[in-house]
Amino acid sequence: MSSKVTPYKDSDLNKKQQVAQMFDNISKEYDGLNRVISFGIDIKWRNKVVAIVSKTNPERILDIATGTGDLAISLAKTNAKEIIGLDISNGMLEVGRKKIKNKNLDKLIIMVVGDSENLPFEDNSFDAITVAFGVRNFETLDKGLAEILRVLKPKGTFVILETSVPTKTPFKQGYKFYTKYVMSTIGKLFSKDQSAYTYLQESASVFPYGEVLNNILRKIGFTNVQDQPQTLGVASIYTASKA
Repeated sequence: MSSKVTPYKDSDLNKKQQVAQMFDNISKEYDGLNRVISFGIDIKWRNKVVAIVSKTNPERILDIATGTGDLAISLAKTNAKEIIGLDISNGMLEVGRKKIKNKNLDKLIIMVVGDSENLPFEDNSFDAITVAFGVRNFETLDKGLAEILRVLKPKGTFVILETSVPTKTPFKQGYKFYTKYVMSTIGKLFSKDQSAYTYLQESASVFPYGEVLNNILRKIGFTNVQDQPQTLGVASIYTASKA
């Protein structure tokens, strides 16, 4: 499965290259705008991911699409011995490296440039793998998820935090209005790359969620797949494991 939604519709670059370019362009403003757009609720969602991962007492964690490292930094609370944050955008990673150094976590957290669909790790390498707001940016979803399954250890934990769409009235209508008009307006006012926030809204609206994404995970080979809607369904946390 792949998504036809791309950040720059007139570009000759493929989706993967466009996503890298987009996040490079907005890397310095990303954290601030993310807090504004989500009203800071994304912090609460990430903390729930950390709580889920902590229960498994992982020694080695991979955070894919780590961006500026918010989740990787929070995962330090799990007492893991090594955390690797991987992202296709070096611009985002540079912002993350500064944050990590300021928190004296640079010996624990390693930030690397990498492709989620061609992970530079051996089979069965990680006790836990996380992706926060990143799976919808995969050029080919099935390929990215299959790579994650490959590098996850047997009985390891995989957690996705991703946007979803509320299904109940009036939250469904309110969500659509907010993402289509309010979020894009905020992006236009404060971002030099207006296409980026249009893309983020469009990609969220068409990405599979709930039981549809659960079934994709099961098809890839994950077990114990569950989803937990968050904040009236505007986001969801998915948990899965490897047999």
